Amino acid sequence: MDDDDLRDLFRGLGPITIRRMFGGKGIYHNGLITALVVQGEVLLKADTRSAPEFEAAGCTQWTYESRSGKMAAMPYWSVPDSAIDDHEEMTIWARKAYEASVRAKA
Repeated sequence: MDDDDLRDLFRGLGPITIRRMFGGKGIYHNGLITALVVQGEVLLKADTRSAPEFEAAGCTQWTYESRSGKMAAMPYWSVPDSAIDDHEEMTIWARKAYEASVRAKA
């Protein structure tokens, strides 16, 4: 997904900044990281308050194998399939991700 596609996907949230990181991209809104693009997949930030909503929507949490060989879970979740082509629904999920970023900063 190129940067223009990402700006379009997040347009309901407002202006975003895109920075390269981890071999992927970080997506920032109001200076806070809100999402990542890892191996071409958009992942939205969640926390203990919002993660159950992502899980209930059928999203999967980003995990990776650590250097010690254990699975590590990151606070990022896949976008619900129904939100990828529905800007209004995507805006709802993007706001949840941004709110998780705001809570993490506090």
